[in-house]
Amino acid sequence: MMNFELSTEQKEIRELAMKFAKNEMMPKAGEYDEKAQMPMDILTQAWELGLVNTCIPAEYGGAGFSVVDSMIITEALAYGCLGMNTAIMANDLALLPILLGGSEEQKKRFFKPFTESYKLAAFCLTEPGNGSDAAGIKTTIKDAGDHYLVNGQKMWITNAGYADLFVVYGTFDTSLKHKGISAIVIEGKPEGLEIGEKEDKMGHRCSDTRSVTFNNVKVPKENLLGNLGDGWKIAMATLNHSRPMVAASAVGGAQCALDHSVKYALERNQFGKPIANHQAIQMIIADMGIEIEAARLLVHKAAWLIDQGKASPEIASYSKAKSADMFMKVATDAVQVFGGYGYSKEYPVEKLMRDAKLIQIYEGTSQIQRIVIAKEIFSRS
Repeated sequence: MMNFELSTEQKEIRELAMKFAKNEMMPKAGEYDEKAQMPMDILTQAWELGLVNTCIPAEYGGAGFSVVDSMIITEALAYGCLGMNTAIMANDLALLPILLGGSEEQKKRFFKPFTESYKLAAFCLTEPGNGSDAAGIKTTIKDAGDHYLVNGQKMWITNAGYADLFVVYGTFDTSLKHKGISAIVIEGKPEGLEIGEKEDKMGHRCSDTRSVTFNNVKVPKENLLGNLGDGWKIAMATLNHSRPMVAASAVGGAQCALDHSVKYALERNQFGKPIANHQAIQMIIADMGIEIEAARLLVHKAAWLIDQGKASPEIASYSKAKSADMFMKVATDAVQVFGGYGYSKEYPVEKLMRDAKLIQIYEGTSQIQRIVIAKEIFSRS
């Protein structure tokens, strides 16, 4: 029996997150975007409210949110600012491999600092020459007796300049491709770990994105997640969780674009009446609403399946591809509704359009999602 109604607790969570998004994030989103400055004050407030690190279970000091709960929170925070939300989501992305592939001892050890104070974490998978081709990783993890040595470079790493913990994917044998990939946790800023300059991005400008280089970084053997060669399995399981979360952020951004468009259409007069009374605008607004609701349902289905222990790579990719492309279209249409004003930085929709583009790129491009989906469909034939 299907039930699309949120529980009383979920409605309260959404109300809390939306209140924070509207009162704390939105008023300062433009300022932090223009300065390309990490909003540490706002992020810390979000942590104090329990809206950060939503993947940490209650038994390790977390709030014990379900995956659906996390999607509700992510959608609301993305409504406030996509860049700020990216910094928040990146913590979950980095902590999820520990949750999914770590031992009990590792979960207790690595999660505890994140429940005691606000800290940032970074997920290090992408490399300068390997984005979509994650199996082609060149970063190495070599056995050096009583520790491992990590060498290589990662690119486009969110939170890198502020992170206290890095989950790094590398290979112990490049000839094995994905079977040689392992995941290891690096704590703090040990000798040999170098952080690059902050990237000057088109959108999500207030989030911190940099390269990370590893030069003979020593890592204790007890920081390896699972066994050597388990990294690919851990990464794919992580993406099954994180892709719906990115999709939820797209839904939140698109809902914000729609709400701005509706408000503007009711206020803006052309030909003697509000443009909301013109069918051309009504068609655009209606299509926005249709696409947002369709994407939201896919996000919630993907999250619900995970909560039921039935995580589906196919549905996760459905949600991510649909939501990312939907957000880009909705944000573009929002600029169109605003007309010339939509192209001006004085109005909020141009930022939403810039922010939307990245959702089609990170956590697997829209094209990669379709490859994943096609493989799943053909595998059933």
